[in-house]
Amino acid sequence: MRLTGKVILVTGSTTGIGEGMARIFAREGARVVVHGTRENEARRVVADLKRRRGKASYLLGSLDDPAVPAKLIQGVMEKHGRIDGLVNNAAVMTRGNMELTDLEQFDRTIAINLRAPFLLIQAALPHFRRQKSGRVLNIGSVNAYAGERNQFAYSVSKGGLMTLTRNIADAYAVEGVRINQFNVGWTLTSNEKKLKQKEGLPPDWPDHVSPEFAPSGRLLSPADIAWAAVYFLSDEAPLINGTVMELEQFPMIGRMQARSPR
Repeated sequence: MRLTGKVILVTGSTTGIGEGMARIFAREGARVVVHGTRENEARRVVADLKRRRGKASYLLGSLDDPAVPAKLIQGVMEKHGRIDGLVNNAAVMTRGNMELTDLEQFDRTIAINLRAPFLLIQAALPHFRRQKSGRVLNIGSVNAYAGERNQFAYSVSKGGLMTLTRNIADAYAVEGVRINQFNVGWTLTSNEKKLKQKEGLPPDWPDHVSPEFAPSGRLLSPADIAWAAVYFLSDEAPLINGTVMELEQFPMIGRMQARSPR
């Protein structure tokens, strides 16, 4: 039970990687605050965690609203009186190259993927200071390094998140705040599976992914990400700070990359 008693807010945790993290954090003893925009989905996740004897509650709010991040942190404090971990997982995946990306799409992508993590950390900082400790884990993407041409706004937002992580980690390390980031590779979530089918792949496409993208024989799973996150949020990593770690099946440097559909 590596997270016993820790209060951890996971944004975007009613599905995908976020839900996977919420489930494993609860299994490891954390008091998990699930976040989403649909109450029925948030209730479903929390109810299932409680059935498995996990400790969980939920908060709602759309992160494209700049007032929501502070309200979420306030909600955590009202429920628990402290916050030990903040996982900035919520993100919108937008497609389109620079020419096809309009201002509305660009602004919304930046608002959810970059502005919201900034505002959440800013709101949590006074509480971290008072506690003299706090862990932030930002969920980024390997697209942060350049990205694919049809994921222009998304890639830019994740590149900005990487700099935000390192800047804040450097600025607030002496105050006991630890901020790290995962740059995640192609991960098989239920939404990803549906998206690829919508784009024309067969229902069993995850069983036939090229070794070029899945040399292990399968794509990453939400659980793969979640177990790595447990270490960074636990007391096993008290000094790790400002790390941007690639969670991928191959090195990003030195690899001749083909264009992947992720």
